[in-house]
Amino acid sequence: MKALRVLSNEFVLGALITLLSIFTAVASYQGAMADSEQNKNELAGMKFQNDGNAEYLTANQQVSQDYTYFDNWYLNQETNPDIAEYYQNDFSESLQAAIARDENAVWDEQYYDEMYATSTDLFNQSETAYNKATEWDERGDKLQLVMLIMALGLAFAAWASLAKEESNMRLVFAIFAVITLIAGVIQFFLVPAVQA
Repeated sequence: MKALRVLSNEFVLGALITLLSIFTAVASYQGAMADSEQNKNELAGMKFQNDGNAEYLTANQQVSQDYTYFDNWYLNQETNPDIAEYYQNDFSESLQAAIARDENAVWDEQYYDEMYATSTDLFNQSETAYNKATEWDERGDKLQLVMLIMALGLAFAAWASLAKEESNMRLVFAIFAVITLIAGVIQFFLVPAVQA
């Protein structure tokens, strides 16, 4: 019991208060930075998603035009070659490439992949940004837990410093402060890092 009394020494309590304050501040700062990164990635995800939706609608219109142009070209090929050529000139590059690959299987998977490539890429970027936002959110949540533990330890150390040196409550609060410092440090090193 006498060895534990060292924990209620004013120097030890001062050191505990200092360490707990530093870890609380560091966890708070890193938590705020994680929240900022989460918001930045969520906004980027929304932007990519909106741009992807716009590109998807544009691609739908281009595919519809290709259907119309192809039908008119096909119907006029033998009877009105000039009109057929007019429509053929308006084919998208992807449709021209599809016809060159196989005139009987124009609407193949490659055609649609090419037509929707930009929107697909934007949707993939959106998903990546949302996943990154989730990682930052998880990091921020873990840092909030560290901050809570450290603040609790800080409260214990403060209460211990207010009690008389010979008081058992001073020792109990000092022990709780040490326990929360250790638990907080362990939790701090368990906080997941976010890959760049």
